[in-house]
Amino acid sequence: MNGRRNVSALATIMEWCRTRKADGEFHGKTRGDFRRWRGPFAHNYRRSLGPWPERVPPRLKVTGRKDMGDYVRERIIYDSSPGVTVPAFLLTPKGICPGERRPALLAAHGHGAGKADICGLAFEGKDKTWIKWVRHVNYDYAVQAVRRGYVVIAPDWIPFGERKPPASWIWKTRDACDPAGLAWGYWLPLLTQNVWDAMRAVDVLAGCPYVDPRRIGVIGISYGGTMATHILINDPRVRAGVVSGYLSTVRYDALNMRGRGNTCGAQHVPGLLRYGDIPDMMGLMAPKPVLFECGKRETCFHFPDMMRAWKRVRAIYTAAGARDRAAVDIHGYWHRWKGGKAWDWLGKWLL
Repeated sequence: MNGRRNVSALATIMEWCRTRKADGEFHGKTRGDFRRWRGPFAHNYRRSLGPWPERVPPRLKVTGRKDMGDYVRERIIYDSSPGVTVPAFLLTPKGICPGERRPALLAAHGHGAGKADICGLAFEGKDKTWIKWVRHVNYDYAVQAVRRGYVVIAPDWIPFGERKPPASWIWKTRDACDPAGLAWGYWLPLLTQNVWDAMRAVDVLAGCPYVDPRRIGVIGISYGGTMATHILINDPRVRAGVVSGYLSTVRYDALNMRGRGNTCGAQHVPGLLRYGDIPDMMGLMAPKPVLFECGKRETCFHFPDMMRAWKRVRAIYTAAGARDRAAVDIHGYWHRWKGGKAWDWLGKWLL
């Protein structure tokens, strides 16, 4: 007989994490090693996500406009693929001169209320719990960005904000990401749809007459960090980014007893561990400039595992000849947007 006999699903998962080696992990040191690794790994990564949805005309429409004093917030909708319409906020700073083109950011939200969180809508109401939470996570970074002069687009991803399924469709004990991810997965991975919707949001930014299409970046925490990673990998127009609260591994943390199955139906990359892990995936961003925010008091992720992942990402960037284009901001906080080095980092590459 070969191997251990596991009846428990968890026992099998733990054994696979220990014994099943990925065939695409990066172990090289030179640019030649990087080039030889990148093609096959990128192919397997794209195969995991599957084909992109069909592109359709965006039929962009502005459905609301609010003067926020030093910037304007517009609610827009655009079509991304058949049957899929994406709501977003477009934040535009005041004082743009005729003919001027500003840098722009795609602001990717994480779990919560979607684009409303990062666009500061909590502070326009009386929900003290919501206000306290947004402050606790420093979550209104789309507003922070527009006040620094960026044009910002902030879409809702599925299943958040206006795109959240009705509560009557979801069992009370379940996170909406899981049933939505499973249902969408009958056609294609939910993550693939959200990344496609994000790239169509970049279309909107690039088409604005006051945006410089050569200076587009992306920012996000948590699921927003997931989205920022995949957008940097897949959209060549997005030149730099900040990935906050996502640098980690699946094999060594998310699936073990510390992580306790820390998975999400909206973030799932089918078959990833056959080829590598999150750090290898992040290596596909090279040589694009990326800053990672890592909190020492993280509980969603685990700081030692984040440092394990950082060591691997840094090795890939070094082999790619882009060591100075990957950096980490280690802070003493929890799972939150720090912004300590982020704005200077983005300014270095986009302003």
